[in-house]
Amino acid sequence: MSSVNNSGRSLKITGGRLFDGQGAEQANTALLIRDGRIVAVGEAAARETADETVNAENGVITPGFVDLCCNLREPGNGQKGNIASETLAAAHGGFTTVCASPETSPVNDSSAVTHLIRDGAASRSPIRVLPIGAITRGLEGDLLSDMSGLASAGCVAVGNGSRGVRNARILRRCMAYAQTFGLTVMFSPENQALAADGYAHDGLVTSRLGLLGIPEVAETAAVMEMLLLAEETGVRLHLSQLSCGRSVEMLADARSRGIAVTADVAMHQLVFTEEALAGFDSRFHVRPPLRSESDRKALIAGVRDGVIDAIVSQHQPHDTAAKQAPMAATEPGLSSIESVLSLGLELVEMNELALPDLIRALTTGPASVLGRTARLAEGETADICLFDPDAFWTPGPKTLVSACRHAPVTDRKLPGVVRLTLSEGRQAWPQFAG
Repeated sequence: MSSVNNSGRSLKITGGRLFDGQGAEQANTALLIRDGRIVAVGEAAARETADETVNAENGVITPGFVDLCCNLREPGNGQKGNIASETLAAAHGGFTTVCASPETSPVNDSSAVTHLIRDGAASRSPIRVLPIGAITRGLEGDLLSDMSGLASAGCVAVGNGSRGVRNARILRRCMAYAQTFGLTVMFSPENQALAADGYAHDGLVTSRLGLLGIPEVAETAAVMEMLLLAEETGVRLHLSQLSCGRSVEMLADARSRGIAVTADVAMHQLVFTEEALAGFDSRFHVRPPLRSESDRKALIAGVRDGVIDAIVSQHQPHDTAAKQAPMAATEPGLSSIESVLSLGLELVEMNELALPDLIRALTTGPASVLGRTARLAEGETADICLFDPDAFWTPGPKTLVSACRHAPVTDRKLPGVVRLTLSEGRQAWPQFAG
């Protein structure tokens, strides 16, 4: 396998199907990479010689995946992972760019913490790490953070992670302040008063098992509030991790009215429903909760129609103790970034999602939310994923790279093996070549 880097050596990828992330497909093509960039595509690349060549026969070549929501757990105490372990797991999953959640310890609400994350990524990450700054101090939803300082330090957006902003007046101030700096605000919509102490979808499963439910209106009420405030303030709003079909309808309506809003959905929301909790499986204690089958289908339709821009991992690694307790006492989140592609390919196999739509939602869609591009074209940065859709792997202790192993699917064969991940032309997977 290649060990190409940015030191002048060249790499040619030949064969395979190339998807540019925008719907175009080329069969049996070639890419030539030098100095971290794509210097030729197609016949022009095929004619050139290179220091190394990778045969991509039977493989799919795409832009590197972009994740808008990834918890790297650094800075933190380290027992749930760190920048090195979780970005390598991301590279294993085909990701070349991850947005680091502000939910760190200490919270990323200052330029000092932002620089700490960026310095750690520069020295120990095989892929690109883009910090998201906290929109309020300590993510407490009360005092506004220094958004100007966060932006200057390198934050690409601001948000409140998985936490809500309790006060609508403060939420409005957050949006208005962010708009003055041209910052995108990323919110996971949840009305905390309506969600209360719930931890599962308020539906048939919670009624049968006696779990505390979170009603859909906890999300939809927050979505409507945020859309109205975004319309008034003119801020670029991104709705993170939608879980309800009704939210998709409201999003489509807002766009038709010209509101600058984008959205994403976690892969596990497209694959699993509330029934995953039927055996009290604490892995599937997630926030927002897994909802009904009708919601799942509506979310898939939102991705298919382009109303939902991106699919994210919502990767949240936890130590074993955090997931081994009665359901209500466990911490929400899945170690999911390594299985996003495979779960998406299962949706393709079931004809619920087309392969070009899946690739778009993992590449150009999330990149556009950040004001960036993800293309396989001459002159573009060589962020590339090569995977074999017909090969299988089994997630488990011997194959997962993340420091934590509570993956959504374990000990079951999944389609889609990532053969090569290049970040800026440098090999990130299967090994980080310095």
